[in-house]
Amino acid sequence: MVVLNRIYTRTGDKGDTALSDGSRVVKHDPRVEAYGTVDEANAALGIARLHAAGEMAARIAVIQNELFDLGADLSRPGMERDAEAPYPVLRIIDTQIARLEAEIDAMNAPLSALRSFILPGGGAASAHLHLARTIARRAERRATELAVASDGDVNPAAVRYLNRLSDWLFVAARAAAAEGEGDTLWVPGASR
Repeated sequence: MVVLNRIYTRTGDKGDTALSDGSRVVKHDPRVEAYGTVDEANAALGIARLHAAGEMAARIAVIQNELFDLGADLSRPGMERDAEAPYPVLRIIDTQIARLEAEIDAMNAPLSALRSFILPGGGAASAHLHLARTIARRAERRATELAVASDGDVNPAAVRYLNRLSDWLFVAARAAAAEGEGDTLWVPGASR
């Protein structure tokens, strides 16, 4: 349980921050970059959720909660020491990825096949989902960069989750566009 009774602590005033295992790193550490970018994707999803309704809004809410799980996962180094922790360590698991895949299939089934790349747009919900998708792709790049920099001390399921999340966001953006203005197709060289 997290208890935030004081928002400013001054502990990071010199440019470092605490990871969830208590160790301290500089604020531009690859681990902080990875979970910070996940947080940014979550904020973008919050805006998308304002423009979504029904099942789409509910699905986004689940993902937003999972992105906090993902941030907790990425903020804890030393996966080999998880069993020694005095509390259950929160890690992304394969069932979360499987749920994303099932939702992708369900959202994609009624959509027409793509014959072109699409431009972000198609209504407010769709455009914001596209923005969240690009941030999730950046979070994935940061997580894979962290995996290299830390000699693989990143939960492989966390990387898979980010990869699948980007796919989910793409299909969700198309589904939202189908209920709004429709996909805007890319026309190569249209302005020449």
